[in-house]
Amino acid sequence: MGGALSFTLAALAYPSMLGVNTTSSAATRVIANTQWGPLTEGDRDFVVKVRAAGLWEYPVGQLGLKKGQSQAVLTASKHLIDGHAALDASCRKIAPMLNITIPNLPSPQQQGFVNTLTADTGKKFDTDFANILRVTHGSIFNTIAKIRSTTQNTLVRILADQANATVLDHITVMEQTGLVDFPSVLFQETTAPKLPATDLTPPPPAAGQPQVVLTPPVNSTTSPPALPGEAGFQGSGANVGGGASGQTGGVNVTPGAAPTAG
Repeated sequence: MGGALSFTLAALAYPSMLGVNTTSSAATRVIANTQWGPLTEGDRDFVVKVRAAGLWEYPVGQLGLKKGQSQAVLTASKHLIDGHAALDASCRKIAPMLNITIPNLPSPQQQGFVNTLTADTGKKFDTDFANILRVTHGSIFNTIAKIRSTTQNTLVRILADQANATVLDHITVMEQTGLVDFPSVLFQETTAPKLPATDLTPPPPAAGQPQVVLTPPVNSTTSPPALPGEAGFQGSGANVGGGASGQTGGVNVTPGAAPTAG
C-alpha cells in the first residue's frame, strides 16, 4: 500500500493543501493598509489558499459519500463538506472586504487529486482518500499556525483560527479511518519536490464569471465565525464551529465577478 501511495502522491507532486505559491519571496511585505490592520502578501495568499482548498476538498467529500467503503470514510467525508462550506463562506465574506480576488477553480495539482480519487474504486479509494488528505492537511498545519501568530490583520486572524480548527478536525478524522500509512505520509510532508508555479496556482476567475459557492449541508453543525461589525462578534476566533453534519451540500454559483486583488 505504501508503494502505491508514494507513486500516487509523487506523480501529482508534493501536495500542499492549499496549492498556491506565494507571489513574492517577501511574504511579509505590506500590500495594503486596511481598517482591520495591515495586509501582507502572505495574508493575501492565505485567503486565496483557503478558498482553493475548499474547491477540491469539498467535491472529494462528496465523492467519499458515494464511494466510501467504511463508516469512518463516510464520516470523514461529511467533515470535509461541512468544514469547507463554512470556510468558504468566510473567504467569500473576507475577500471583498480586503479587495482580494479568489479563484473559482482549484489548482492543476489539486484537480489531480480529485481525478485520482474519481478513478479509484473499492478499498483503494478509501486508502488513497485517507492518505492524500492526511498529507495535504498535515503539510499545511504549520503554515496556518505561522499566519495566525504573525498576521496583524484582524480578518485574516479570524480566518486562521477557523482554518486551524477545521484542519485539525480533518487530520483527526482521517487518522480515525485506520488507513493512514504514517511513515509514507510523514515522508511526503517533509520531502517536497519542486513544482512549477502553474501547477500550484489556481486560475483567476474570468471577468463576469459567477462565483462558485460551496453550499453548507442542510443540518450543518459548523458555522463561519462572526466578523467585526456582525452580531455575535467577540474577537478573533469567536463562534468557530466544529464537527460535521450528517447531510450533504452542493456546489452552487452566484452572480458577480470577484474583486480585484490588492
